[in-house]
Amino acid sequence: MSNEEGRENEGAPENKSEEIQNSGSITTHSADGSIHALIIAGQIEGHFTASPQAKSTKYEQCIPTLFAVEESEEIDGLLVLLNTIGGDVEAGLAIAELIAGMKKPTVSLVLGGGHSIGVPLAVSAKKSFIVPSATMTLHPVRMNGLVIGVPQTFINLDKMQERIIDFIVRNSKASADKIRELMMKTDQMTTDIGTMIDGKEAVELGLIDSIGGLGDAVAALKDMIAQNKSNNTENNSR
Repeated sequence: MSNEEGRENEGAPENKSEEIQNSGSITTHSADGSIHALIIAGQIEGHFTASPQAKSTKYEQCIPTLFAVEESEEIDGLLVLLNTIGGDVEAGLAIAELIAGMKKPTVSLVLGGGHSIGVPLAVSAKKSFIVPSATMTLHPVRMNGLVIGVPQTFINLDKMQERIIDFIVRNSKASADKIRELMMKTDQMTTDIGTMIDGKEAVELGLIDSIGGLGDAVAALKDMIAQNKSNNTENNSR
């Protein structure tokens, strides 16, 4: 290896496994374009650190990663891989808003689960997929720990819930009335209110665009990248 090549690789991860372990994401390069895969798994961690026993996705890592992907000239598209139980509502919604606001091609794929705040994250991409065996849970906004029992607390929870519903409706084909109905069902879950739906139901409701696996999601993203490059070429030639 030449000195120049050594300097170029200095500070880079020794291999892809280390990159995944350190950041929860990976960038791949092919003739069809460069794709950054962001893995959102376990509990979405907000302003408080999750339990050491819990797998978590940290929003302070996701936010700069998404900014870097949007600004990088070397990355053509974003693939979001989801298997989350939910977590901090505001942190999850912040990540979802960033993805929804990206100009670059974005595709999401729900794997094991896209529960709670994972629903807005799943619909935030320009095109969404879900594997047949995955599930998504819609339920009202809830709080853990000490709650001040005054009307303002419940008004605040209701406003937060409406923000989530509004985001889902803006970024999917589902209706607000149907989302509220599923959130408040009492006959679907044994110890809570809400509804758990599978991949087929998620597509039928308009939450998710298509049923598919990793190959389908990557192929769709590459098609979007190709179209984006074609549009940019046309604009530059004018």
